[in-house]
Amino acid sequence: MVYFQLTRVGYDCGLDKENCKKYPNFCIECVKIQLKKYSLDINQNIKITLIDSEEKRIKMFQDLIWQKFLDVLNIKHIVLISKESGLLVIDYPISGAGVDIELLSGFIQANITFSERSNDLNLYQGYEQNKIFYEFQYQNFNILLKNGEFLRVAMVLDNKASDSLKTLVTDFLTEYEGRYLDKIGTLVRTGMLEFEHTLDFFIETFNIKLVFPHVLTHTFLPDVLESIEKNPFQKAIIDLARELLASKQFFFLINLIDEVQKIVENIGANRILYEIHQLIDMEVIIPTTIETAENTISNYQESQAIRISHNELISSIIANDDAITELKEKAKFMSEEEVKSSITSYIKKAEAAERGFAYKEAQRECEKALFLATGFELKEEIGRISFMSLELEKKTKELELEYALRVGEKAEKKKNYIKAINYYKEGLVMLENSSMFEDKESRIKKLKKKLISLQKHLK
Repeated sequence: MVYFQLTRVGYDCGLDKENCKKYPNFCIECVKIQLKKYSLDINQNIKITLIDSEEKRIKMFQDLIWQKFLDVLNIKHIVLISKESGLLVIDYPISGAGVDIELLSGFIQANITFSERSNDLNLYQGYEQNKIFYEFQYQNFNILLKNGEFLRVAMVLDNKASDSLKTLVTDFLTEYEGRYLDKIGTLVRTGMLEFEHTLDFFIETFNIKLVFPHVLTHTFLPDVLESIEKNPFQKAIIDLARELLASKQFFFLINLIDEVQKIVENIGANRILYEIHQLIDMEVIIPTTIETAENTISNYQESQAIRISHNELISSIIANDDAITELKEKAKFMSEEEVKSSITSYIKKAEAAERGFAYKEAQRECEKALFLATGFELKEEIGRISFMSLELEKKTKELELEYALRVGEKAEKKKNYIKAINYYKEGLVMLENSSMFEDKESRIKKLKKKLISLQKHLK
């Protein structure tokens, strides 16, 4: 027998609460009675929440999807380690964070050993023993560590883990050990690692596709098109996605959210992402890996070299670059190993450029790596490079904001209030038009107060 647990399952009782005499005192019991008809086990660990309006239900899903997005943006690296041998089972870099995994593994093992002898390590204690998390700092990162029965997972994060991410890690580890028990048994008995094909489960569980490059479908089914026409918000999202695709052959969801916020006032990013997510479910907005796979099926007679020569997932940064023309010709005759080696080389050049604050140059190298990864359908590399591109864009925006605020502060000190106001306004526009900035709302509020104060000097 295989036992399943269902989470986030909704049930519509079909009755109007205004006409139901049992509402709201007997709703939970009514739901249990209905669930029993489907042979569902409702006696263990069941939680039923009453959501008495469509608005509340939608708001709940908006917040849930937005939190998933924030969580995946926070993840930089995922490491899976054997508890018994300390062997590295999975090393999944999501961004170009530059973490030395061997050093990190040693650091984790040292902290685990220390924690077993003392209580000095910061622990997150849940209701049960298997809910314990270890949390500690490593270089500039936050590490979230969770032990399973056979494996331990370490999450390398930018910021501290949210409660939702901790819950996700717990669920992931439990399901991973159950799903791949045979492979874990082989690891314990022989030390052999056979986990490469489990990466899709990582991508799905941690919603990593949310930060993949995305494109629009080429074909709109009639019922889908009719649904979109009835939703002006979704129609506007598609129109803006087309505008992004006019200058760049893919887009990131966070950029699309920013573009929508520029033209739609007083609409939160969580609402926008919810509508985008509906379009993803309808396969109107799709990750490039899915699009590439569809193209591969429809053009299965093409060789890998021909697919590479037709790959158009190139941004305007390198579209007219002589180097990319040379790369396209070279790629026709490259093996997969040569491609992986070239991708590694481009990423190293991007990291070197990033360290020198040459972010445009770093972005150019990332685009070359993404071009090869997409053409050869290397899912893991696409995800990692996509994250790196997002990080570079975030750093570029932070640098531009920092410059505007610094010039504004210098002008303010010299009592050049007009210049100060202009640069502060420039910074305010940057904050308001992007979802990438941390602590965005408080920074906007602080900057607006400063502008009001400076305006008084001009009266």
